[in-house]
Amino acid sequence: MPVTFHIPGPLRALTGGESRVEVPGTPATLREALESLWAVWPAIRDRLVTEQGDIREHINLFVGSEDVRYTGGFATLIPPVSEITIIPAISGGCRSRPRPGPCRKIIRLPR
Repeated sequence: MPVTFHIPGPLRALTGGESRVEVPGTPATLREALESLWAVWPAIRDRLVTEQGDIREHINLFVGSEDVRYTGGFATLIPPVSEITIIPAISGGCRSRPRPGPCRKIIRLPR
């Protein structure tokens, strides 16, 4: 049965602009599903896993609604007709209320 990956905006350039990618075959585990994804879109591999082959610290993978960090990582079983969501961690910006620090720059205009 097909497995669909949901590709976040920052990674879509690596999948030809596609937001959803269906992989061929019937992968039994997350590792098999990812290998199928990488066979079609090899450039996305380096964004998801480290040089040692581990899931990158700031990448979250979900099979359905389950975070794979708690379901077995690459060994997570993939049920038929599954959806795998890739969510990169996003950080930065300032708090909604002003505070001193590097986020806020005050420019004084001459009078």
